[in-house]
Amino acid sequence: MARHVEIDVDECVGCEACVEVCPGVFAMGPGDIAQVINPEGGTEEEINEAIEICPANCISWED
Repeated sequence: MARHVEIDVDECVGCEACVEVCPGVFAMGPGDIAQVINPEGGTEEEINEAIEICPANCISWED
């Protein structure tokens, strides 16, 4: 099974940084919490940049 990107919604602060970096993968959902809308909507590099820029450290790769 391939790894996929996930957001810990309990830790998300709603800063929208991930959406700005990788809008094909992330969007703001209910309660101004980020969500993964299309796990294959961006490159691995774009997703890694979103992971690095996230101030809440709530985005990660999962197996």
